[in-house]
Amino acid sequence: MEGRRTYCILVCLLFLQVSGFYLPGVAPREYKVGDKVELKVNKLTSVHTQIPYDYYSHKFCKPKGGVQQSAENLGEFLTGDRIENSPYALLMRVDEYCKILCQVKLTASQAQQFKHSIDEAYHHNWIVDNIPAASVIDTEQYVTTSYSRGFPVGYYDRVVGKHFLYNHASIVIEYHEAIENGNRIVGFYVEPFSIEHKFPQNMDYKSSTIDGKQVAPETCSTERAMDLDLVKKADHLFVQKGAKVLYTYDVVWRSSMIKWASRWDIYLSMDNAVPKKVHWFSIVNSLMIVVCLTGMVAMILARNLRRDISKYNRVPTEDEEAASGDTHEETGWKLVHQDVFRPPASCPMLLCVFIGSGVQVFVMALLTIAFAAVGFVSPANRGSLMVVMLLLYVCMGSFAGYHCARLYKTFKGQRWQRAIFLTAFLFPAFSFSVFFGLDLSLASYGSTGAVPISTLLALLALWFGISVPLVFLGAYLGFRKEPIEFPVKFSNIPRPIPAASWYVSPPFTVIVGGVLPFGACFVELFFILSSMWMDQFYYVFGFTFLVFLILCVTCAEITMVLLYFQLCAEDYRWWWRTFLTSGSTALYVFLYSAFYFSKLESNMPVTYALYFGYNGIISIGLFLLTGTVGYFSGLWFNITIFSSIKVD
Repeated sequence: MEGRRTYCILVCLLFLQVSGFYLPGVAPREYKVGDKVELKVNKLTSVHTQIPYDYYSHKFCKPKGGVQQSAENLGEFLTGDRIENSPYALLMRVDEYCKILCQVKLTASQAQQFKHSIDEAYHHNWIVDNIPAASVIDTEQYVTTSYSRGFPVGYYDRVVGKHFLYNHASIVIEYHEAIENGNRIVGFYVEPFSIEHKFPQNMDYKSSTIDGKQVAPETCSTERAMDLDLVKKADHLFVQKGAKVLYTYDVVWRSSMIKWASRWDIYLSMDNAVPKKVHWFSIVNSLMIVVCLTGMVAMILARNLRRDISKYNRVPTEDEEAASGDTHEETGWKLVHQDVFRPPASCPMLLCVFIGSGVQVFVMALLTIAFAAVGFVSPANRGSLMVVMLLLYVCMGSFAGYHCARLYKTFKGQRWQRAIFLTAFLFPAFSFSVFFGLDLSLASYGSTGAVPISTLLALLALWFGISVPLVFLGAYLGFRKEPIEFPVKFSNIPRPIPAASWYVSPPFTVIVGGVLPFGACFVELFFILSSMWMDQFYYVFGFTFLVFLILCVTCAEITMVLLYFQLCAEDYRWWWRTFLTSGSTALYVFLYSAFYFSKLESNMPVTYALYFGYNGIISIGLFLLTGTVGYFSGLWFNITIFSSIKVD
C-alpha cells in the first residue's frame, strides 16, 4: 500500500513538471513596440557539397561584443548547426532603412572563398524568433520566394563572367498582434541585393560622417526599403581582390492575420509547392500493393493450406489403402515437417545477432515515427528528431539482447558470450566507424559538420553507458526464458533437398522479395531524401507512419508467399531465406538513393563519401529492420501450418 502511494505521488509530480515545461520554440513570445528582436545566424549550407561552414568563416560583419554561440542540443551538433548572434539590430515594429553594419576589404583568399561559395550555391540561414528566413529573389522577369535553404551568398553572371556578392539585405518581418501591445512574430523574409555603395561628394566610409553622425550612402534610400528600381541605378558589387564591401540592411514590419500557431504552415508546405494529393497517391499506391498481396496470402491460407491440411489429416479408408497398395506417400510441404525447424547450418550465431539488432532498430523506428506523428517532434525544435532517435535506440538495447539470447538458446548455441557481444557492438561499431571517418573528412575542410570531441564522447557514453548494459540485461532475461517451442521436432539426419526450379531458387526469391516492399514506399522515400539532402522541411509524419506500417505488412506477406512455394519445393532452409527475402528491400532503397544523388550535382569526392556513407548506414539499418519482419512472419507462418497437421 505504501509503495503504491509513493508511486502515485511520483506520477503526480511528473505531470506537474510536464505541465510547467515548454520546449524551446513551442511557447510563443510576445514583444512590445520597441523591444529588441534578436537575429541569429546559422551555418552556411550548400546542397551541392553537403559541407556546412560556420557563418563567420567568411568575411561578414561581426557583433561588437564578439561572437557568442547559442546553446545547442546533441542533435544540432550532429546536424552541423552552429547558431550564433549577429550585429543586426531589430526593434519591434520600428522600420529602418539603409542601416550600415560595417565595411570590409577583401584579400585575395577571402575573395576566392566568396567565389567558391557562390559557385557552389551556398546559402545564408538566418533565424528570428526560432523561424528561418525565407528567400525572396526579385528580378525583372519574376519574383521567387523560397521557404527552404535560406538565401544565397551571391550569384554568378555568365554574360560578364563575374561573381557578385549580396551585401544588402532587405528584411521583412510579419507580426500578429495577439493582445494589445503583445506582438508575435509569424513571418520572416530576406530579399538580398548586390550594390556597390557610394557616398556623396566622393567620400569614403571612414570619412562619411557629419557632426559625428554616419552619412548614408547615396545608393540606398533612408526613406524606403531597397527595391529593384533603386538597384538599377547603382552598380552591382563584384567579388575581387581589394574590393571594399559595405554591408547594409533595411527592416520592414508588416501586420499579418496569420496566428502564431500557424506560422510554420507555409514553411512546411513550401507555399503548397508539394500538394498533399502526392502523399495520398503514395498511400493509395502502397495500399493497392498490400491488397494484392493480402489476396494472395488469403488464397494460400484459405484454399491451398486448408486443402493440404485436410488431406494430410484425413485418415484413408480401407478401399483407398488397398487401391494404393499400402504405399501411401506424403507430398508437398508436409514432407519437410521433420526438418523445417532444424537450426540453420550456416552462421546461426550471426542470424541471432541480426535478429536482435533488427528488433532494436524496428522498435526505435516505430516509436520515433509515432512520436513525430502525434507532434512530439517539431521542426521548430532543431535536432529533436536526431535526439529522439538516438535515445530510443540506446534504450531499446534490452530488446536486442533478449531476442538474440532466446533464439540462440533455441539453436542450442554454446558461445553465448560472443553472440551477445556482437549484438551489442556489431551494428553500432560499424555505424560509429563510418560516422567517425566522415567526421574526420569534414574536419579536414574546417566544416561545422565535424562533430566536436565532447559530442563524440557523449555518443560513446550513450553507447557504452546505456545501450551495452541494456543488451546484456536483455540477454540475461532471454536466457532465463524457455526456448521457442515448435509443434514438431526435427530428426537427427537431415533430409536431402531436391533440385529446385529457378523461380524458387534463393537468388531469385531474394531479389524479387524486395521489389514490392520498395514499391510500397518509394514515393515517400523521395520526400525523405529531399529533406535530408536538399535542405527541405519534412513534416507529414502521419503519412510516414502509415507507409511504415504498410512496408512491414508488405514484407511479411511477400515473405510468407515465397516461403510457401519454397516449402512446397521441399526446401526447408527458411531461416536465412526469410530474413534475406524481405531484407533485400534495403538494396533497392540504396540503389534508388544512388539514382537520387544526381540531383546534388556534385563533383567533390567528400560529397560522394558523405552521401553514400550515411545512406549506407541507413540502408543497413533498414536491412536489419525489414529482414527481422520477414523472419518473424516466416516463423509465425511455419508454426501455424505445422501445428495444424497430424504427424506420425
